[in-house]
Amino acid sequence: MRIVIVGNGITGVTAARHVRKAADHSITIISGETDFHFARTALMYIYMGDLRYEDTKPYADEFWARNGLELVLGHAVRVDTAARCVVLASGERVSYDRLLLATGSVPNRFGWEGEYAEGVQGLYSLQDLERMEASTTDVTSAVVVGGGLIGVEMAEMLATRGIDVTFVVREQRYMEYLLAPDESSLVESAIRAHGVTLELGAELKRIEVDEAGRACATHLTDGRRIEGSFVGLAVGVRPRIDLAKASGIESGLGILVDDHFRTSTENVFAAGDCAEFRKPFPGRKPVEQLWYTGRSQGRQVAAGLLGSPQAYEPPLFFNSAKFFDLEYQTYGIVPAAVSEGQQEQFWTDGERSIRIVYRSADQVVLGVNAFGIRLRQNVWSHWLRNGATLDRVLAGFDQCLFDPEFTLRMEVAA
Repeated sequence: MRIVIVGNGITGVTAARHVRKAADHSITIISGETDFHFARTALMYIYMGDLRYEDTKPYADEFWARNGLELVLGHAVRVDTAARCVVLASGERVSYDRLLLATGSVPNRFGWEGEYAEGVQGLYSLQDLERMEASTTDVTSAVVVGGGLIGVEMAEMLATRGIDVTFVVREQRYMEYLLAPDESSLVESAIRAHGVTLELGAELKRIEVDEAGRACATHLTDGRRIEGSFVGLAVGVRPRIDLAKASGIESGLGILVDDHFRTSTENVFAAGDCAEFRKPFPGRKPVEQLWYTGRSQGRQVAAGLLGSPQAYEPPLFFNSAKFFDLEYQTYGIVPAAVSEGQQEQFWTDGERSIRIVYRSADQVVLGVNAFGIRLRQNVWSHWLRNGATLDRVLAGFDQCLFDPEFTLRMEVAA
């Protein structure tokens, strides 16, 4: 049995590891980015000098050969589904019996004037990081456009180099589609505390380019001009579907799959950032571009690659991030504003906060947001999976905290 995986990110590598644990099949991993798998979420720390590239590789280089995992560095341009082979840009053809497309995402572009100039880029791949390193050597001022997690990472990266950063965010408050107003305020304060100029309710119109072809200023729709010879575009990502489209594999926003990760083509599966469920799961998006989701899907799609596809059930929603020094965790269902039939409890000491959302009818807790407070994942997972009520959660809140002192402050506030 020959199994080929296109993409060496968390989804592809997790699938390969689980197939190898179960069987002695031939496994080939194709990547157009790097020889070896690395932790993409650690890219910013390479730029900031906290890590080397070697430190971001969770497995020793010899791990792959020792476990019979063949690595191929090359750009896959087409899948010959009739001949069952992946065609590389070099002309090489890699045959498969079962194929997994785990091609990840690509940064969005929206057709702005100057968006392809020198000094203008997103941040997704190792090559993006290398370009950013080369492009910011002599930069004194920069603009970052887009208020998501990549945007705040790019702002922090640039600020640590002593570069003056203007952070342009379209929304009237930070992540207003995801966070409550008080939570947005905490994040905004954390960003500004590090010297970043945060421009809320501002939109990019065009990027001004100098005679040498390099960005020199950013123009906003309100007429303002912001100088900066580096522009970070962090306006979201989209599934990388060019390979699937070139191969006649049905795609929408992402590569379309059923709940077993099967595509429209026999023996071809897709999972991770690039996959779009034909029938989205209740309360979940058809495409979920999160590291934790990618790992979960990689583990599950391995069953299909082994010949025994299993229906996928999304794990409890979880995500974490950092806004400079402010840590963020979210579990379960935590909308920006509670809907009918929901209520919330909110505590803050002005620098940190906890928000718990629960059902009005029976007080069953639906989810939690935490800023500046580390929660124990195993405790919250247990509570949410077992329908814990608000009273139960509050009574045992010290069990879920790494900082028990916050429990006392919550009790005083209550």
